[in-house]
Amino acid sequence: MDFWQQYRAIDARDARFDGQFITAVSSTGIYCRPSCPARTPKPANVTFFRTSAAAHEAGYRACKRCLPEAVPGDPEWHLRSDAAARAMRLIADGEVDRAGVPGLAARLGYSPRQLNRILREELGAGALALARAHRAQTARTLLTATTLRFADIAFAAGFGSIRQFNDTVQQVFDLTPGRLREASRQRTGTDGSPTAEPGGPLRLSLSLPARPPYDNAIFRFLAARAVAGVEIGTTTSYERLLRLPAGPAWFRAEAVEPQGDGRAALPVTVSVAGLADLQPLLSRIRRLFDLDADPVAVDSALSRDAGFAALVADAPGLRLPGSLDPHETLIRAIAGQQGTVAAATMALGRLAAAGPAVHVPGTGLDRFFPSAEDLATAPGTLLRGPRRRDAALRAAAGKLASGSFAIGIGSDPAELRGDLLQLDGVGPWTADYVVMRVLGHPDIHLPGDAAVRAGWARLSRDPTIASAVSLDAAMAGVRPWRSYATLHLWRTAAPPPGVAGGSVDDAA
Repeated sequence: MDFWQQYRAIDARDARFDGQFITAVSSTGIYCRPSCPARTPKPANVTFFRTSAAAHEAGYRACKRCLPEAVPGDPEWHLRSDAAARAMRLIADGEVDRAGVPGLAARLGYSPRQLNRILREELGAGALALARAHRAQTARTLLTATTLRFADIAFAAGFGSIRQFNDTVQQVFDLTPGRLREASRQRTGTDGSPTAEPGGPLRLSLSLPARPPYDNAIFRFLAARAVAGVEIGTTTSYERLLRLPAGPAWFRAEAVEPQGDGRAALPVTVSVAGLADLQPLLSRIRRLFDLDADPVAVDSALSRDAGFAALVADAPGLRLPGSLDPHETLIRAIAGQQGTVAAATMALGRLAAAGPAVHVPGTGLDRFFPSAEDLATAPGTLLRGPRRRDAALRAAAGKLASGSFAIGIGSDPAELRGDLLQLDGVGPWTADYVVMRVLGHPDIHLPGDAAVRAGWARLSRDPTIASAVSLDAAMAGVRPWRSYATLHLWRTAAPPPGVAGGSVDDAA
């Protein structure tokens, strides 16, 4: 977007662009979200930044009225696959907090100096400043939504010390942590408190911002694939156990709720064994529920095709389910090759039954999904059925466990797809599906998927939208949003009140 396109967006107070750029006003020294209700500043006083970190670096502080940190993330980080986009995904996942800027650079194949140069040119700030801005966002969420001690918030947000936390909050928000919390209480009238059973893990209830419209069919998608003991889903909720560095983590998400100001939020309750795991957990939940997508852009592009337009009208804001654990997603994809969703889920349930048991207070879930290490050393047959599929799963688990095969949210899509195809027993469908889920890649087409073909056939029989256009041609016309078109076709293929998704028939 050029200057005047951005200026028209802030003049219209268009919430669709919240999180996609920052408006800094030189006459006030503050920066705002595009939808800020304050009077539109004069063009001569406005500078637009891609990130809040760039605004911080330029000496601006956050607006106390519109709270520009309390917005969904930029959807462009999922659209792009360059170094800057991959770095932003990893920073949101806490890579700088875990491994520092050198570790982030090594994950991306750059030196720290090269990476910082790329980020400054693209985003106006280096890796450390971007990570600091992300910590400030997490801190603001915890300050305003909980009564956690400031020391706990500091370490949960990734700060190395209380002083660093206090200085950052003061600089970014022009308020001390105590005044920021008190201002939130006065504004919302709430006083959320953390809970914990004696000797048990901390449990917090939060709301994660999302762009409306939001179609809650994603809960049906997850429920259909829920593995007994590990996760449970309904049409309006999803609950899950997972392993994080500090120990067991648990969360429960409820259907996205529209808010009176034209925004939306995903209510979640989370539990972690160590506060350092909180930020990565929230980041993974955001990716799983595709909270940073731009549904208006997606739906507008899909609506250019007459067939997809009808599907979008029926389910606006359909979301692309992400991944909580890249290793797990690959294992589940291999196990689900050449079978239906129900058959794959049953096979994964048998696989998980031998996984590590765990007790987390307040949930009936009782085990982790087995890790690659668990599967690589497990005796006997892992999967019933074709021996080639079982061999493929064990071989992939062995490579993941040994570190000889790398997969993560910082992967380059084309390189990851090529590496996946080098694994024994992994074909094009599995590789593309894994890229779509792990990276949240918006432009994946699965032409060999049985449910995609069934959905297109059903759509083509509708006399009101009948078209001679082929599936491939229709998909080409909705780029770069073919993953979302795939979700609509999965939904069409499932008989009401069926579940989005279908069978897989393209395995190596």
